[in-house]
Amino acid sequence: MSLINEYRATEEAIKELQERLKNLSQDDKLQKELEFEGKLRKLMGEYQKSLRDINALLDPEAKPARGGRGAKPAPAPTKRARKVKQYKNPYTGETIETKGGNHKTLKEWKAQYGADVVEGWATLLD
Repeated sequence: MSLINEYRATEEAIKELQERLKNLSQDDKLQKELEFEGKLRKLMGEYQKSLRDINALLDPEAKPARGGRGAKPAPAPTKRARKVKQYKNPYTGETIETKGGNHKTLKEWKAQYGADVVEGWATLLD
């Protein structure tokens, strides 16, 4: 994009945002919310309370959004171990054991006989 096109696009975006800001500033709901926020902040300052204090007061069961003071980090999720599968080819009698689908012979069988057929040959081992 040329510099002049970028300039014009930015100028147009600014005009759209200014129009949106003008419409929002005339909205009664926004005016009420701003008034409420102002009064709440004034009250919080009067009693020397923070937003965390207010949240803890209103919802004591809630966990802090960010790791608050003294919060223990969440334990890292552990991966579930894959189970060993044993495939027995009924045509050749050959048997293979694998935990995943990245086995050379297994891939060959799936290409030759089809994945659904080969999965039917599988048994789970403990």
